[in-house]
Amino acid sequence: MRTFRKRTPRALALTGAVAAAALLLAACGEDDPVKGTGHGGATPSATVSVAGDFNDADVMFAQMMIPHHEQALEMAKLADGRAEDADVKRIVAAVEKAQDPEIQKMKAWLKSWGEPESAGMGHSMAGMMSEQDMKDLAAAKGEDFDRTFAELMIAHHEGAVEMARTEQKDGGNAEAKALAGEVVRAQTAEIAELRKILDRL
Repeated sequence: MRTFRKRTPRALALTGAVAAAALLLAACGEDDPVKGTGHGGATPSATVSVAGDFNDADVMFAQMMIPHHEQALEMAKLADGRAEDADVKRIVAAVEKAQDPEIQKMKAWLKSWGEPESAGMGHSMAGMMSEQDMKDLAAAKGEDFDRTFAELMIAHHEGAVEMARTEQKDGGNAEAKALAGEVVRAQTAEIAELRKILDRL
């Protein structure tokens, strides 16, 4: 009986400790996704999933593509009240639909990686429009706008495709490389469409 009584408290204590540890682990597991909240939309899951492996190429890709996409959105906004061609308007809508969510996703990656959003590249990036380019686009209307928009967006998309292919080659993060692949696919197709538009304008 003595042996039985001596072991029982120890066994109970061990069981309690195991249970407490399990609860602690479970609580930690529940807390992890919470750390990724605060960015809005689908960002938390993206933040959690990309917090692991990444390299300098992934960081540079996101830091460069964010302002690149932002300028594409600025160009698309200028189409309102200026664009005339139905196909140009369709591409404008596609740019707006795709690129804003991608910007938010890349910002979430950089935050989860502990990296700044800006690399200070500015207009030195491939395909970026100058201030004069943007003024010329804003001053155009109708067919003139459609032609200018197509010409500038082709150059802009070509720059994005170039950066995305570099990420596909040098990047280490699977999610970033997947986004780069989508940029190559979508924007290469839009370049082909824009060239067809130019041919008939």
